[in-house]
Parts: sequence; structure tokens; C-alpha cells
Amino acid sequence: MAPRLEITVRPYRPGDRDRAIVLAPRLIEGTAPWRDRAGTLRAVEVAVRSAIDSFRVAGHAVFVAEADADIVGFVTVSERISFAGEREAYVGWLVVRAGLERRGIGSTLMAVAEHWAIDRRLPCITLETGAANHAARSLYQVLGYEEEDIRLTKRSLPQKAR
Repeated sequence: MAPRLEITVRPYRPGDRDRAIVLAPRLIEGTAPWRDRAGTLRAVEVAVRSAIDSFRVAGHAVFVAEADADIVGFVTVSERISFAGEREAYVGWLVVRAGLERRGIGSTLMAVAEHWAIDRRLPCITLETGAANHAARSLYQVLGYEEEDIRLTKRSLPQKAR
């Protein structure tokens, strides 16, 4: 296991935007191999920009992890209504800089997101990750998250026909 890194977690500030966005490509790891990687990356970058730009909106928060005066990870969390009609916290994005995995950054960011949810008296916190993102799934399992839903996809056209 890699040594824990001395990090500070704090609320996101507008000046963090470029340093946070540069981490977005990590979020396509674990994507199905038949998905268009360039299109997936474009979609993720748009979604991440939207999520971090909503940090001032009530019921939304973004937290960044810093080490050596640089952003090494971030988490976005918001309040929403679940499919069952209950208020819940939703982690939209959690990312840690490549090469800094297993140093406590993701766990620390998730703990901050969980405290955010507790402060709002939200009964649960949910998130989604890629089925092939084994590192993320392992982290979430260690943190006590249980798999609830499974999404299945079947290509209707051969790869060349699209």
C-alpha cells in the first residue's frame, strides 16, 4: 500500500476550475471498451464542468483535496430525490489524480461528502461507477457502500455500422 499523502480538503473555489477539470479524463477509466472514448471524454468533461460550476447552488457542494498546493482530487455532491421519492445525497463525481491512488485521498473526500450529507440529515448517500472500474468499486465496498442497481447495455448495431 502506498503511503498516505498529507492532504487538505476544502470547499471548491472558482480559481480551482482549470486545475480540477484537468482530472476529468480519469473518470472514463472503467468505461465499456466498445464505447467511443473520445465521445465519452467530451461528455464527462461537460458534465464535470456543470457539476463544479453548480457549487454555489443550494443543495450542491464541491470539495477539493490539495497536496503541495495543487489539486489532487475532488468530489461533487448534491441533494436529490431518489427513485423511491426519498431525499438523498448523490455523489456525482469523485476523482483522484493518476499515480496517487491508495493514499487516502478518495476515502477522505468521501468522508467529507458523507459529513455534508449528515449535516443535511439526508438518510443515505448514493453514487454510480462503471462496472469495470474495479478500483472504485473496491473503495466503495470498503467504505460500506452496497451495490443496489445494475444497468445492462446491448449494442444493437455492429461496431462498424454506427
